[in-house]
Amino acid sequence: MVGTVILMCGPAGAGKTTHARALEAAGATRLSYDEEFWRRGFRGTHPAPKELAEEVKVDLDARLEELVAQGGDVVLDYSFSTRAMRDEYRALAAGLGAPTRLVFVTAPLEVLLGRVARRAGAHPDDARLDPEVLRSWVDGFEAPTPDEDPEVVSTDGSA
Repeated sequence: MVGTVILMCGPAGAGKTTHARALEAAGATRLSYDEEFWRRGFRGTHPAPKELAEEVKVDLDARLEELVAQGGDVVLDYSFSTRAMRDEYRALAAGLGAPTRLVFVTAPLEVLLGRVARRAGAHPDDARLDPEVLRSWVDGFEAPTPDEDPEVVSTDGSA
């Protein structure tokens, strides 16, 4: 039996981790760049240093392959901010014989800014970034297109 690879897609503050944790509670294994950064001692304002991000990618990709081989569902709590990155992971999953789901979590910019501003950096899911960086990421974010068949989760200011 092969599990499903679930791609969490959305800008910082949209609610991806909240949704991913619900999938984790239902039995999926969650992989997170933010948790890996934290585990390796990075507590700074994002983005993380490029070298660290590259090391984490290699390790998370290897872990993904192991988990798929074991047959469980895996939720990738990343941002998947570009079509190219989503396509890369769909191809990786297909090469492992695993189907994918794309979950696009979205919220209005002001909600994103408010959520990120409230982060204190006290735990791995509390990644901090400057408002200008968030605005830049949102401006450059490539939202999934209908042909990607995303499951859209819209959140508001209550999460």
